Amino acid sequence: MSATAAGLLQIALLLVLLAVAFRPLGDYMARVFTSTRHLAVERAFYRIVRVDPEADQRWSTYLLSVLGFSAVSVLLLYAMLRVQDLLPMSLGFDGMPPDLAFNTATSFVANTNWQSYAGESTLGYTAQMAGLAVQNFLSAAVGLAVAIALIRGLTRHRTDRLGNFWVDLTRGTVRILLPIAFVFALVLVAGGVVQNFTAPYEVTTLGGAAQSVLGGPVASQEVIKLLGTNGGGFFNANSAHPFENPNALTNLLEIFLLLVIPVALARTYGVMVKDKRQGYAVLAAMAVLWGAALVAVTAAEVHHAGTVPQAVGAATEGKEVRFDVWASALFANSTTGTSTGAVNSMHASYTGAGGGVVMLNMMLGEVSPGGVGSGLYGMVVLAILAVFLAGLMVGRTPEYLGKKIGRYEISLVALYILAMPFALLIGAAVAASFDTTRASLLNDGPQGLSEILYAFASGANNNGSAFAGLSANTEYYNTALGLAMLIGRFTTMVLVLALAGALARQRPTPVTAGTLPTHRPLFVGLHSVTVIIVAGLTFFPALALGPIAVALA
Repeated sequence: MSATAAGLLQIALLLVLLAVAFRPLGDYMARVFTSTRHLAVERAFYRIVRVDPEADQRWSTYLLSVLGFSAVSVLLLYAMLRVQDLLPMSLGFDGMPPDLAFNTATSFVANTNWQSYAGESTLGYTAQMAGLAVQNFLSAAVGLAVAIALIRGLTRHRTDRLGNFWVDLTRGTVRILLPIAFVFALVLVAGGVVQNFTAPYEVTTLGGAAQSVLGGPVASQEVIKLLGTNGGGFFNANSAHPFENPNALTNLLEIFLLLVIPVALARTYGVMVKDKRQGYAVLAAMAVLWGAALVAVTAAEVHHAGTVPQAVGAATEGKEVRFDVWASALFANSTTGTSTGAVNSMHASYTGAGGGVVMLNMMLGEVSPGGVGSGLYGMVVLAILAVFLAGLMVGRTPEYLGKKIGRYEISLVALYILAMPFALLIGAAVAASFDTTRASLLNDGPQGLSEILYAFASGANNNGSAFAGLSANTEYYNTALGLAMLIGRFTTMVLVLALAGALARQRPTPVTAGTLPTHRPLFVGLHSVTVIIVAGLTFFPALALGPIAVALA
């Protein structure tokens, strides 16, 4: 079978798997968040934390719960990383220094999972399991809860109540993430992913040198890093490491895991707003963006005009030999289109055009299809912007799902759109301005700027993948990227919940002949173009100086 046929077959199998899971998983998640029944284990948790599960929170109370829970999570994880040497199964590793512990704690709580360290030489088993893996579940559940709160804002009327954060957090973890992760962790183990508690052992390499090999509870962390669109690998090589991703079958499964919940949430959205066509419209816009990017990055890697790629048939530098260029491009496009950040190849080794596409995926706001929860609420916010622009063109007050989009609502949308570029561009500008920060770069010129842009695009969008070549484990980068992660995650959540509260307070607006249908192909096109134009107007100058310049050279 040719490489092209094999690559197309992988894409087809992935789409079939997603299509099979779309309806049952989407419907199940809708039932989870609309059910009035509490499981026994959930009731026990509510008693422990002294939460009334029947309480319906105002948007401001919901927001304070999100921020308070996340702040406590950062502090607890920071403390665990600082005193790691005192924990059981620390494998003799010291605690992290303050700046790296801050970066790592904020990264995993913000669902970014940027790693300025090599996991196999920095963290013991307890820190990996009780610290990082736990936050992989909880940070994903927080994003899921915020998305559900926004859906309630669109479906409720004349109220300021959005549900109960603690109930949403608990149900997302207990009923969705944990059971799916348990099943697929067993599947990954069956596929060859490592899961043990053995101490490091010495092996003799082919060159005769001694090398320490670390095992560990890899599969249990691998599955939630993908399912929760987290991305933090047990090993520094992430999903390019054979202990995390042994073969082509596990590679396809891992791509499926990082896409399945964001894709199925479009169905959940349609069910909860009682118009499944709206969910299909959101899914179609996600698919248009994901598909266009996949074609672009695959073409850039397979058909590059460089002398070496032409000689060997594709741009194979930085690609793991167990996966071909097609599988690497598929993984790269999917991980940057979601907020996952896991990698099975080195994005810095991609061609200028290929690297630029995966960087642009993040700059779109990671909505193709985006992270768990964050992708859906990002697409809904951009749909509201598209409706507003359409209203301006025809001179009519814009409406979305029976809610008028007025000055207050569009102001929140505008601030949402500006928050991520603010963190990205300010951080990158400072990093590019000083000799001390430029000293972390392996390359100068456009490639060096691309390394900086990619790092802050990854941080501000809560992705976590990186361009190799940037030595980010410095006080500046650990601090600046940590702040970018916090701004990119929690500023946008503040604005989404404020928007949800504003929409919930409105009276329903009846559909008239002048109402713009938001479920038809015309709106899907407008929605998709809006996403591209917003990112293009914001980031084109920076991209022109970085990856576009590399591609043209």
